[in-house]
Amino acid sequence: MGTGVRAWSEADADELAALDRLGATGTWAIGGRRLRLTNLDKQLFPGDPPVTKRDFIRYHAVVAPYLLPYVEGRPVNTHRYPDGVDRPGFWHKEVPDHAPDWLTRWHNTEADADETQCYAVLDSVAALVWMANFGAIELHPWTSRLPDVHQPTWALIDIDPGESTTFADILDLARLYRAGLAHLGVDGMPKVTGQRGVQIWVPIRAGYTFDDTREWVGKLSRVVGRVRPELVSWQWYRDRRGGLARLDYTQNAINKTLVAPFSARPRPNAPVSVPIAWDELDDPDLRPDRWTIRTVVDRLRETGDPLAPLVGRAQDLPEL
Repeated sequence: MGTGVRAWSEADADELAALDRLGATGTWAIGGRRLRLTNLDKQLFPGDPPVTKRDFIRYHAVVAPYLLPYVEGRPVNTHRYPDGVDRPGFWHKEVPDHAPDWLTRWHNTEADADETQCYAVLDSVAALVWMANFGAIELHPWTSRLPDVHQPTWALIDIDPGESTTFADILDLARLYRAGLAHLGVDGMPKVTGQRGVQIWVPIRAGYTFDDTREWVGKLSRVVGRVRPELVSWQWYRDRRGGLARLDYTQNAINKTLVAPFSARPRPNAPVSVPIAWDELDDPDLRPDRWTIRTVVDRLRETGDPLAPLVGRAQDLPEL
């Protein structure tokens, strides 16, 4: 990983055994904290077998060393499904009054009265577990870090599929970005979203603004779109895109977020958004939902996280 990145330890065998011994509700000691866990046998995701809340909490306690580098030090927006992903979910940003005192908070002094005043900052294994128990299925960290939330640390490329877009189309567009970034000598890494798309995360040095990253990604995306214009629409609204993909550079803005690496998605079997190596775009078995909370940890232990070396990387964006 880049310089200055903390390291965390996953839950150990004794802690996981204690989680398994709990009834439907109980107190679990994890990461030096004691957390009250509820409804542990509730089904959160349909599947074979279904994924329970206990399974979901276990996953976050184990994947924490890989997930935390992408959320630590950042406000986080959450997509909650407390009654399971078969029921409607909702965005939740404000830290609730019942959150534990030890949960790190960031108060947005620039917020208007009708905007979120206090965000959670997930910087420990226990914080991830608490958020999982809170029913936060998806974690969307800000692109910027504290204390300067106007300073992005990533430039984000989002290949957003339309209704008519196949995954083969998405991979064709991702390979064009691969060629473009290689030509420019810019380091980045793709990740499958766990749903239908692919995103590319490009680390940047301090000093760029959100206007800078949005303009840079927009220019690169226009070049990619000119190569395969039959696949791409630049319309903002999905119902005006004619089923085509959108190369979305507008996520490069304050409090605009993409799902964190290793966050689950609200689909059957709990698929996960997973960083991949560039050559995996050529794997005929690649699917955007290939890995789930039950399988991705084995992949990580075998191959590691290809995006991790770019965390904290100070990189110039060449003129386009």
